[in-house]
Amino acid sequence: MSEAVSTLDGWYAYHDFRRMNWPLWKQASSELRRAALADLKAWVAGLADDEASRRGSYGQYAVAGGKADLLWLHMRPSIEELNEVKHRFAKTRFADFTVPAYSYVSVVELSAYLAKPGVDVETDPYLQGRLKPVLPKDQHVCFYPMNKRRLLGDNWYTLSMEERREMMKSHGLIGRQYAGKVRQIITGSIGFDDWEWGVTLYAEDPLQFKKLVYEMRFDEASARFGEFGPFYVGAPLTDTALATMLQV
Repeated sequence: MSEAVSTLDGWYAYHDFRRMNWPLWKQASSELRRAALADLKAWVAGLADDEASRRGSYGQYAVAGGKADLLWLHMRPSIEELNEVKHRFAKTRFADFTVPAYSYVSVVELSAYLAKPGVDVETDPYLQGRLKPVLPKDQHVCFYPMNKRRLLGDNWYTLSMEERREMMKSHGLIGRQYAGKVRQIITGSIGFDDWEWGVTLYAEDPLQFKKLVYEMRFDEASARFGEFGPFYVGAPLTDTALATMLQV
């Protein structure tokens, strides 16, 4: 049996993709739409208060393409708190005008493949910032789930720790070339959702998503062992921009 790698785990993550029910929204009275937006604004204000108190973090985005219209990304210390955020949204009048398009539950994960020994996770500010991230509010976002392949000839989980560590080291070197251009948050979802990991990328220029992912396709860890789910790309969405988008 190959040795399993240990992980450092942080906040739980909930990617909530929503599709607008545009016919229902357009048929609603102006009064009802205003009330729904007021509910949404109050809900988002609560998210901002939680973030300011370091009880979690959140992001709000307009999704490109036809897979979804909106994305809310939530980070919380526990699954129970993720559920509480979800239920608070469901009780708003705005939620009645949306349909779930896709969701993903995971937990922020740092692999110990490249971990430095002797570091106190609980007191190290760098690790705490990685495990409990404050999500950008002004950058584009890209999300996709992925697995490591488990085929007879190419099974990631039958490789030795040394082989996996060396491949992940090479994989990480590519990512470092995009430092300052792309920020990456890896969340583990084995036992939580249908894929093994979720990858959330942030960048000022969304073209950097294409460049990074394309270059990593040629890395052995991805070329031999990477299996990728659907990609979602979104633009940052302020409350004002959301209200403008929903004007009829």
